[in-house]
Amino acid sequence: MPTGDDASTLIDAFLDGLWLEQGASDNTLAAYRRDLAAWGKRLEGEGERLLAPGPRTLSAWIDERRGAGYQLRSNARLLSSLRRFYRWALAEGMIEADPLAEVRLPRVRPALPNTLEEAEVERLLEAPDLATDLGVRDRAMLEVLYGAGLRVSELVGLTTDALNLRQGVVRVRGKGDKDRLVPLGEEAVAWLERYLRTARGALMIDVARPALFPGRGDRAMTRQTFWHRIKVHALTAGIDRPLSPHTLRHAFATHLLNHGANLRVVQLLLGHSDLSTTQIYTHVAQVRLEALHADHHPRG
Repeated sequence: MPTGDDASTLIDAFLDGLWLEQGASDNTLAAYRRDLAAWGKRLEGEGERLLAPGPRTLSAWIDERRGAGYQLRSNARLLSSLRRFYRWALAEGMIEADPLAEVRLPRVRPALPNTLEEAEVERLLEAPDLATDLGVRDRAMLEVLYGAGLRVSELVGLTTDALNLRQGVVRVRGKGDKDRLVPLGEEAVAWLERYLRTARGALMIDVARPALFPGRGDRAMTRQTFWHRIKVHALTAGIDRPLSPHTLRHAFATHLLNHGANLRVVQLLLGHSDLSTTQIYTHVAQVRLEALHADHHPRG
């Protein structure tokens, strides 16, 4: 454990601990590193040390960030990163008191994720050209993405041995390298069976390679390639609203709740470690219900 106050050494030690103890993902670790490196650079410019920031340096920096156009959510995430670092430093005995103990995190209203109506999802699923092997592959991928609520990274990382079509489940490796079993649903199973029977072999040089959905050279398709495919199919389906790579995952969760699913069940299916992460979808469902009431109720 470092005993000095070299910023980069301290940050490395903190991130190593975060990875070892909680299995934090590469993206999470990279976000912490960016925040802490920026804070360390700011302190260095003020002649201060990472473990001994001046009492007004942070508030001045946050004010400057606001003036530069940083949103409330961005500053809240930054403060959360710094607070976690100093709690770690306190627990490790590097400091005697948390310098951010009196700093209050700004309250941020959860941003509602972009999602699709059920009719729009149907149009998107039907958009691939089934006369082509690529179209059958894309239809199977879309069905699995929507039917199982996977992250795009989880979808493209699937291997053939992760499937159990007889039981209708798929083993998914999510954030922190945690595995979970997710039911696929009848439609996704049927399209996977068709894809494996007809299209996958035609798309691969060596069918023994493990990637379920191959891109170039029989390697797993990249997230960027699949995101491009989603945008192409959305255009075909006449969907012109903003989409994200997780749009079908959001639709999966929202539609389950709209049809009466238990929030805890949705949490397990999505692989969320914290129920509060899943609760955002209850807001989406509530907004939808209010819109339906306003449109269709005689006193709406």
